[in-house]
Amino acid sequence: MTVQPIVMLGDPRLRLKGEPVDAFGKYLHELLDDLAETMRAAPGVGLAAPQLGIALQACVVEVEGQLHELINPRMVRSTGDDHDLEGCLSLPGYVAYVTRREKVWIAAQNRHGRKVKVAGAGLLSRAMQHELDHLAGKLYIDYLGSLDELIPVSQLQEEQGESAERELAPLA
Repeated sequence: MTVQPIVMLGDPRLRLKGEPVDAFGKYLHELLDDLAETMRAAPGVGLAAPQLGIALQACVVEVEGQLHELINPRMVRSTGDDHDLEGCLSLPGYVAYVTRREKVWIAAQNRHGRKVKVAGAGLLSRAMQHELDHLAGKLYIDYLGSLDELIPVSQLQEEQGESAERELAPLA
């Protein structure tokens, strides 16, 4: 496992669409390990392969100590709406209010190619949707009417105090 540099906003690799994964061997396992290690070091709650400059349909999400490795993921069902703050490791220092689905059901494969299903609500739902967007070359700022809607994290911390630091961990 190695902490890798995260691709930042402005780098064209961030807009790459992930190609389907069809080989579930050593390369993929090392990529998933690097994604998890890099996400934790950042720190964040998710990271997608395009954020490491790799155009593959692979991402990781870790919420409440549970790591989800999602290969070739797709949303199969969703309900409700949730409007909340969201950030991204590829655009550090900023957050914005984004509307996502409140609860989602994701079908994917694990690192061995076996089918898995993950249902999530709250932060897990938001993080999985955020990562699926990365795999499609989409960023959370694409949902904004203007980049003026971005809020500097430092401004929120001043307004909300120390509790904001814990609540504003970037998704990916």
